[in-house]
Amino acid sequence: MSFSDSDSSSAYGGDYRNFRQISRERLLHEMLRSAKTGDSKSSWKVLIMDKLTVKIMSCSCKMADITQEGVSLVEDIYRRRQPLPSMDAIYFIQPTEENVNMFLSDMAGKSPLYKKAFVFFSSSITKELVSDIKKDSSVLTRIGALREMNLEYFAIDSQGFITDNERALEELYGDEEYSHKGDACLNVMASRIATVFASLREYPFVRYRAARSLDVTTMTTSRDLIPTNLAARIWDTLIQYKQKIEHFPQTETCELLILDRSIDQIAPVIHEWTYDAMCHDLLNMEGNKYVHEVPSKAGGPAEKKEVLLEEHDPVWLELRHAHIAFASERLHEKMTNFVSKNKAAKIQHGSRDGELSTRDLQQMVQALPQYSEQIDKLSLHVEIAGKINRIIRESGLREIGQLEQDLVFGDAGMKDVIKFLTMKEDATRENKLRLLMILAAIYPEKFEGERGLNIMKLARLPQDDMNAVNNMRLLAGASDTKKRSTGAFSLKFDIHKKKRAARKDRTGEVETTWQLSRFYPMIEELIDKLNKGELSKDEYPCMNEPSPTFHGTSQSTPVHQVPAHSMRSRRTPTWARPRNSDDGYSSDSILRHASSDFKKMGQRIFVFIVGGATRSELRVCHKLTNKLQREVILGSSSLDDPPQFITCTYKSVFQKAEPDVEVVWVQRRLISSRGGGFLHALRRQ
Repeated sequence: MSFSDSDSSSAYGGDYRNFRQISRERLLHEMLRSAKTGDSKSSWKVLIMDKLTVKIMSCSCKMADITQEGVSLVEDIYRRRQPLPSMDAIYFIQPTEENVNMFLSDMAGKSPLYKKAFVFFSSSITKELVSDIKKDSSVLTRIGALREMNLEYFAIDSQGFITDNERALEELYGDEEYSHKGDACLNVMASRIATVFASLREYPFVRYRAARSLDVTTMTTSRDLIPTNLAARIWDTLIQYKQKIEHFPQTETCELLILDRSIDQIAPVIHEWTYDAMCHDLLNMEGNKYVHEVPSKAGGPAEKKEVLLEEHDPVWLELRHAHIAFASERLHEKMTNFVSKNKAAKIQHGSRDGELSTRDLQQMVQALPQYSEQIDKLSLHVEIAGKINRIIRESGLREIGQLEQDLVFGDAGMKDVIKFLTMKEDATRENKLRLLMILAAIYPEKFEGERGLNIMKLARLPQDDMNAVNNMRLLAGASDTKKRSTGAFSLKFDIHKKKRAARKDRTGEVETTWQLSRFYPMIEELIDKLNKGELSKDEYPCMNEPSPTFHGTSQSTPVHQVPAHSMRSRRTPTWARPRNSDDGYSSDSILRHASSDFKKMGQRIFVFIVGGATRSELRVCHKLTNKLQREVILGSSSLDDPPQFITCTYKSVFQKAEPDVEVVWVQRRLISSRGGGFLHALRRQ
């Protein structure tokens, strides 16, 4: 038996693999393949997981991948299982007391369920539980491996992960009833984030958004310390990793920036006009699953078919971050080119005059069974894009989207919203609520007392919806609201605009090529400043070195110098170099050529947002990876589409951010301390 962290040092030499690929290879090669030892190389094995590790595995691997590594059966550790004494078992489980007891029950005694057990824990196991395993001599002889994989995150994208804390906003910003849950939530979050760095063998500079108010008039609240608190817990775990994980870096190799949802309250509710975001916002998808109807092969009624919109689909990979207008045009081009290069299609439709419509083209290619795979994928995306455009037209979404963006950039104000609500009574309840949530994020003072009630009455929204609007105001914090209303702080970027702006207009950049594409999430500016070394040390301190003095002036000098480029040869991610294939389908050239594209990439940047991330923020990380030549990885407690975020803010009762003298005292103590004492001081709150 061996007890160690799974050795993955070999995974970091040679060709570059992105974040999700590394996660996948660790699960398949280090865990499943490593169980092929001695006389068991040719035998099939059973894979046993708990509910959490099943989700971890499914985010990175497909069943075919698992089967290829010699697994013939996947079991739930909590279900009654058939004894298979001639087969070896691989356990991938959380290191909990319940899981360890279930494992011991399986393998103890004269009649164990399996011949041999290879046990892999998703995170660090306590010494007490290791002792429990060692107590039973009959179990010890049947253990082929006992390792800590330190992989307890969900790789939802090639450059994104979540910790699966879907109720983080409620538990961290809720009333006193949730205070103990909030602490537990931060512990789980910190532990899972740390395993990301264990998996990638990265040791980060840990930076975090500091409490926004440290003066006498606007005292710090416990809510202000959420990023600080999380940073301390992550740092504590990383220090342990340095001491116990083999090949873990001893000096900093990357950067981590910890934020919370208050950094940008608009991004989760504004309409994002990319293909990916529109699909998840408007089509009622369940995760990445899209259900559509296909003609029955037997000639009967249409059949429902489920498809996954994921990175293995080359058309999706090419168009997911494109504006919906461009995606629609591109799909039409693909259809046209596909038809033009097929003689059968030309002959069949040669008698037609004039330009073919997208619907005509779709029906045409459905008649070509020899190209069934291409047809299926192109037809699927044509159908999806058509459905989205129809919803946009029928709901008047362009006008709503224009008003939203005008509000954000200071080109519209309260009067424009009142005019819209008066004239557009047929607007949906959700769209009106989203508009008011954006308004509340920019003009929180407009919703105080009777003024807020009057706006809700004008919008003809029920009183219950006011909860979601109020929670948007509370996310910003009392201090931020005070600064805006007293004039001590202004969101204006353009002195010629009388209305308040929440974003700086960047007219002239590529993003503004298409209508309604001006909006950008705040993390884009923060990541850009972090890369340039221009992120304020006062507003975003670094755990790894002393912070500025408590009452020091704002610093914009680099906290540390990160080389613009490392000497590691990294393959360009598939999205980074768009290949607009004109053969009508072969976007898979993106996938085929990815392995041959190499560029010098700098050190990774990790950004973690407490309280949910958005698809626009994930898109920005892909974009900046190409622009900065540094892989930017986004992490969050969850990935929320607007309906999910609204549901959370609608149902939750956020706590009003009240000053807390004890928290201020703790914060001041922490300003002058780092390392182990930092976490110890926080725990004394």
